[in-house]
Amino acid sequence: MEIIEKALKFASQAHDGQFRKSTRIPYITHPAAVGMMLLKEGCRDEVVAAGLLHDTVEDTWTTLEEISEQFGEDVAVIVEGCSEPDKTLSWESRKEHTILFLKNASEDIRLVACADKLHNLRSIAMDHMEEGEAVWERFNRGRDKQEWYYRSLADSLGHQSDFPLLEELRKEIRKLFGGEDPTAK
Repeated sequence: MEIIEKALKFASQAHDGQFRKSTRIPYITHPAAVGMMLLKEGCRDEVVAAGLLHDTVEDTWTTLEEISEQFGEDVAVIVEGCSEPDKTLSWESRKEHTILFLKNASEDIRLVACADKLHNLRSIAMDHMEEGEAVWERFNRGRDKQEWYYRSLADSLGHQSDFPLLEELRKEIRKLFGGEDPTAK
């Protein structure tokens, strides 16, 4: 549990002053929710810590070397696997890379990525209930591209095996975007 508390403190400091997209909700609520999902799933402490830290390299000045030094190579590998490698690429290129990478990623990386996407989708769904279709205006690529991304992610995450968080993700996809998930196995 020590590594989890240390990761929460580190992530809180790294994300200090950041907010969720188009909201005044402190960003740390997202990695904290991801960590709680992983803890609830019974994941080992290093996986939970990686869930708490999953956006630090992508969205702050934190480096993978710092994560490795502070939390160990195992956590750093998971965080790296959940980070987009090149933010200068187009949205489509980055998302296609993520989809392809996750197809054969380790179980730990797939668990953290799934918890991340599940929390994101649940947040969108809550905002959709309040704002309706206007929620899609905050995304540069809109509803159709978001639907493509989440459905493709679910397919990719389930390529090797299904797991409970993935079933939750598929359920949220159906609720938000409607219909059956054509990628469900």
